[in-house]
Amino acid sequence: MKRVISTDAAPAAVGAYSQATATDDLLFTAGQLPLTPEGELLDDESVATQTEQCLENVAAILDSEGLDLGDVLKVTIFLDDIDDFDEMNETYGSFFDDEPPARSAIEVGNVPKGAALEIEAIAAVE
Repeated sequence: MKRVISTDAAPAAVGAYSQATATDDLLFTAGQLPLTPEGELLDDESVATQTEQCLENVAAILDSEGLDLGDVLKVTIFLDDIDDFDEMNETYGSFFDDEPPARSAIEVGNVPKGAALEIEAIAAVE
């Protein structure tokens, strides 16, 4: 059965979507932009800072369910410019240094709100 996840520790969903949904076995986050929980968009910040905020949002959603980044099975990163991959990857690696999840990183035409990237994750629910 599907459960809808919502936490004040991550930016609120501002459309017809949930921050995350879960079943007994898996949790799926919505794509997380570099938005603070208060709704401030960090689109003028470096790719490293934007990556950090996106992953902090993912971590906050996981934490609301008693999970952490170690439970993540798969991450998808949507980059506005694939040339930002190295900067994103360096910051990303600081979050997943031990047994990192599977990952895809792709360049897309545009990321919502003019951000440099958006990150979504799938995690195992224990």
